[in-house]
Amino acid sequence: MPDAMLQIMDELEFMRGRVYGADHDDPGPRSGRAYVELVGGPLDGLLLDVTDRADHEAGRAVVLPTEIGRYGPGGYATYAPRSSGSRTYEWRGDAP
Repeated sequence: MPDAMLQIMDELEFMRGRVYGADHDDPGPRSGRAYVELVGGPLDGLLLDVTDRADHEAGRAVVLPTEIGRYGPGGYATYAPRSSGSRTYEWRGDAP
């Protein structure tokens, strides 16, 4: 396998199980918090903390700043629930 492919795989594996926006020194989930898994796109495999989302926001799409999406630094990735009440949010696309 080419070195570049190994590097990409290492980066993806490093991100799995980490919480979006968490401190690099404390990347894992915390007990007592609610998370959804982000699937696909630039944030694939990350967990999103939804504990403090208001009831009227539950089940709605989220737009998350990311430096690793199609538009690089300053871009956003959009994720939406796979289905009503789903703990998995699927990637819907990137935006500048």
